Amino acid sequence: MDSEYFRHETAVIDAGVEIGAGTKIWHFAHVLGGSRIGAGCVVGQNVVIGPKVQIGRGCKIQNNVSVYEGVTLEDDVFCGPSMVFTNVLLPRAHVSRRAEFLPTLIRRGASIGANATIVCGHTVGAYAMVGAGAVVTRDVPDFALVVGTPARRIGWVSRSGERLGADLVCPRTGERYRLDGDHLALIE
Repeated sequence: MDSEYFRHETAVIDAGVEIGAGTKIWHFAHVLGGSRIGAGCVVGQNVVIGPKVQIGRGCKIQNNVSVYEGVTLEDDVFCGPSMVFTNVLLPRAHVSRRAEFLPTLIRRGASIGANATIVCGHTVGAYAMVGAGAVVTRDVPDFALVVGTPARRIGWVSRSGERLGADLVCPRTGERYRLDGDHLALIE
């Protein structure tokens, strides 16, 4: 155990990796060179990160997730078990596409459900929630609740993940939101 973070004895951490204090890296995880993981993260079993991936503070990456080059997770992102990030749009085993990796951004506080797929080149907005098994093929607005294949918005969620009713008031915290066209914002 390092004095700043926990690494299970079966986890592999390559040279040139930065890991923040309080982070836990579990069984059979592999963090590739050039990756940065913020403080207070949890990296589950059999997770692969990198190379050159940026992960913010307080993220939770559940078992069997690969976070590929080109993916950025801002602070407090939740990645459910076995969810998938892609890194190219038109994969072929016999065609090298490494120069075609498209960036994928997961904004602060977003949650991605188990077995969901995030197609590369898109942004999942702040505090958005992607339902289990959904396939994201376009950008997801902040606070949106999306489900299905392809994913479509069926509602809005608060920062705490509660589904918002017509009054746009979080039932857990009382925070109030306002709708401006197709965008939801917290009233501060």
